[in-house]
Amino acid sequence: MSRYRDNSQPDLQDYYDSIPPAHRLSGNDTPSHSPMTTSNDIPLSPRMGGNPAAGESTTALNAPYTDTPHRQHFGDRRGEFQATNDTWMEKSPPKSKKTRYIVIGGLVLAVLIGVGVALGVVLSKKNSSSSGSSTSSSVVNQTDPNDPSTFQKDSRLKQSFYGLAYTPAGSQYPDCGNSLDDVITDIQLLSQLTTRIRLYGADCNQSALVLEAIKQTKVNMSVVIANYPIATDDGAAYERQALVIEDTLTTYGTDNIIGVTVGNEFILDYLDDNDATDPNSDVGNTGAEILLGFINDTKTMLSNMSISLSVGNADAGSYFNDLVLEDVDYGMANVHPWFANVSVDDAAGWTWLFFQDNDVELAESLSNNPSMSIAETGWPTNSTDAGNETNGPSNATEANLQTFIDTFVCQANANGTEYYFFEAFDEVWKLEEFGGVEGYWGLFYSNKTLKDITIPDCS
Repeated sequence: MSRYRDNSQPDLQDYYDSIPPAHRLSGNDTPSHSPMTTSNDIPLSPRMGGNPAAGESTTALNAPYTDTPHRQHFGDRRGEFQATNDTWMEKSPPKSKKTRYIVIGGLVLAVLIGVGVALGVVLSKKNSSSSGSSTSSSVVNQTDPNDPSTFQKDSRLKQSFYGLAYTPAGSQYPDCGNSLDDVITDIQLLSQLTTRIRLYGADCNQSALVLEAIKQTKVNMSVVIANYPIATDDGAAYERQALVIEDTLTTYGTDNIIGVTVGNEFILDYLDDNDATDPNSDVGNTGAEILLGFINDTKTMLSNMSISLSVGNADAGSYFNDLVLEDVDYGMANVHPWFANVSVDDAAGWTWLFFQDNDVELAESLSNNPSMSIAETGWPTNSTDAGNETNGPSNATEANLQTFIDTFVCQANANGTEYYFFEAFDEVWKLEEFGGVEGYWGLFYSNKTLKDITIPDCS
């Protein structure tokens, strides 16, 4: 799913009006916001910029980026799947032919392009006034206002998800309107649903915000941090985020970090930008060479820091380049039954079979056999226009999100499928940039209130 937007300011009123009154915090549901987090809240290494003794700003968001000696510089078919949702749990069912999913993959690409996702741009940033977040006291009961670890558990939330896809509100570059207070609230909520989250990029110091929030809340949470490069800026976006990641690792270490993902739908974007569809074509391999430069530079950075972390890549489920997967420790596949026009009743089984036949099978064919997980899967709950309210057989509704949760989550856990459910919160900025269903994939509304869904107890 794309994380790009331009610098325009979203009009949030339509989104707030779409939130049921019972879930609104007050008035027109326009939330309050915490002040920008400074380095007094998040310890940073001196290289992040600013000299407190000289009265200079030490905020992570305002700090200049400086180079480091080791750094390199560079430039209509839906298929015929009709499985029932109670059979896909079996560990090793017969594999379907990959050619069937190449056809489905082509449809996925066409639909993704049709809704304007993944344009090959780095993780963009939005203003804090458009983040749609709320104060901690509005949605989380924290008994000691000075100790984020004293929050009370919400009985509706169950720690049933293997992982969740998450971007802190206000983390779109160059606006950078995120704050530690809001991220703390997020971690208080998400830690009641999972022990793992994946990020998409490192801009606006979001990795450090998340790790500091975990530290202050004292929860059991691991993070897949990420760098979101683009192919057309001579490595500027990659370099900017690599420096932030380096400082974050220096400050926080690796205890709560699972791995470092370099690239999200990079090959899909590169193919789209160059009018191609085959990830292993000459065009795909050209894009892979660019991406491999970023991946290998990340490995060099970690080695020079004497840090041992897995380095991986995330892409659309049908668009992994073999050269890229052969060079990483893990791959993360975005697999969306909604965009493949699959009925919600078949979505869970389809998702698992698609992942097995496209991604697990591919990894097993490579000499390095990278581990594979589902980076994104979920179901939208609303649309900004009538034309995108349905994918054909099923609608974008909270009831259908409930169906997908009920037929996928506990079953995937039992089957040993590693996945990151998409996603934690609705993302308001995407409504203006893309429209349709793009901003409505959260388990929570953007104001951090739970949608009209029931979280299963998979224990």
